[in-house]
Amino acid sequence: MKEYRIPQKENIDLDAFNEPEGAVYTYADYLKWDFEEIVELIKGKIFAKAAAPNRRHQEVSGNLSAFFWNFLKGHSCKVYSAPFDVRLSRDPDFSKIDSVVQPDISVICDLSKLDDKGCWGAPDLIVEILSPGNSRVEVQNKYELYEEYGVREYCVVHPTDCTVLIYTLIGGKFQPSRLFTSGDQINSSVIPGFSLDLEDVFEG
Repeated sequence: MKEYRIPQKENIDLDAFNEPEGAVYTYADYLKWDFEEIVELIKGKIFAKAAAPNRRHQEVSGNLSAFFWNFLKGHSCKVYSAPFDVRLSRDPDFSKIDSVVQPDISVICDLSKLDDKGCWGAPDLIVEILSPGNSRVEVQNKYELYEEYGVREYCVVHPTDCTVLIYTLIGGKFQPSRLFTSGDQINSSVIPGFSLDLEDVFEG
């Protein structure tokens, strides 16, 4: 399949960018871009993240990041918040990586996956906090991508509805939890001993 290249330039307007039909991009392209929006690459296709997440999104993200950071102090796992590049590929060659995402929160326990660019390979745990800017295609594509590359636990948080759905990887396939809501206590199958009171998470 032919790979198209975007010329290196500054302040590209993604809405005005005329993406060629059938275009497939790689991490090598991604590193050259200077879009006005934050973008992710999923199977070679460009997806724009919400340029300015709303206040509710940021409150929930801040609460979750603080809980993870405080618990993981002194542990071997590390937590990172977006913007933080996660490169999902079987091949580390920048010209062959076609998926680069920026999860809201990533927990990585295999520290050999970390480098100055971010993370190469699947984090152990990913949290995505939905916002009005998320498209159904983006959400579905990320679900499939995280399952394919072996993310062990994937949490989808709806900050307005105050709900959390946890997908746990079992036998290579995601198995969903029940829908948790404010007041529920949730535990992680990936981080032993870690639990959250969702009332604290959605406090704002």
